Amino acid sequence: MSIFYPVQLLADWLTYSIFHIIPKTTLAGAVNFFIFDTIKILLLLIVIIFTVSIIRSFLPPEKIKKILSHNNKYVGNVLASLLGIITPFCTCSAIPLFLGFVEAGVPLGTTFSFLVASPMINEVALVMLFGLFGLKVATIYIVSGLIIAILSGIIIGHLKVENLVEDFSNAKKINELNLPSLSWKQRFIYARNYTFDIVKKVWLFVAIGIGIGAWIHGYVPADLIAKYANGNNWYAVPLAVLIGIPLYSNAAGVIPLIGVLTEKGVSMGTALAFMMAVTGLSLPEFLILRKVMKTKLILIFAGIVGVGIIFTGYLFNFLIK
Repeated sequence: MSIFYPVQLLADWLTYSIFHIIPKTTLAGAVNFFIFDTIKILLLLIVIIFTVSIIRSFLPPEKIKKILSHNNKYVGNVLASLLGIITPFCTCSAIPLFLGFVEAGVPLGTTFSFLVASPMINEVALVMLFGLFGLKVATIYIVSGLIIAILSGIIIGHLKVENLVEDFSNAKKINELNLPSLSWKQRFIYARNYTFDIVKKVWLFVAIGIGIGAWIHGYVPADLIAKYANGNNWYAVPLAVLIGIPLYSNAAGVIPLIGVLTEKGVSMGTALAFMMAVTGLSLPEFLILRKVMKTKLILIFAGIVGVGIIFTGYLFNFLIK
């Protein structure tokens, strides 16, 4: 049973008992998705931001910077990408850790390698892909995702776009703390306040993004995606990426849809490009990122990662017939 089963029960109760929406209709599907995902993501945000804040209170910014700011800057991109793989965060909940890296003075390119890898690649998705499609698909998935994360960070690092990061109101708070002397009570108070400040600033953007995704979830069936994104169309991969961007899910959540799409004739590369777009280039992520960086940097980030995903999709289609 999923840990979010009570949330699903609440979403079902609100959708069918309180709002009296007829079950198994497109409206019911959209409303139920919106309620469930909004509550789930906000809960995840609260838990993960609070937990990360506690952990950060034990890690002086200098220590984080020393680990990721390697003498060879490309090693930093690799380490950040590998860290992203073992942190099972969605994009929205990876952003607080991304902010922590920025605060600590970690190079911006390195932080972006983490931001790309964390939602796009995780061990749950790897196991599910292996179970559904075999070792070859799972291996290519993790290798290609890692390469996209590393190269994206390296390219952004070379562009020197630090001036495009907004002055986030909490950006210096942890640096003002005397970390070694904090008591547990003080750490919890700091984590509580930091969590409240972040959630207060982003909850509306999360709700708007999930609302758009819920509409597409309820009213854009898999058959329609399969119709225009099947393997016979040269534009199938970039189209799948564009369709995936407004949606929101983690990799494990979207993999069942990948199974449905491949059964309906969508090629593996196109389906996985769709999955990577959903997890790595989601609209809610852009809305939250807008609070911490300028639109130009978001477009640069999306463009670089998008090109990498499209290339990976075509590569998958070439390697897997």
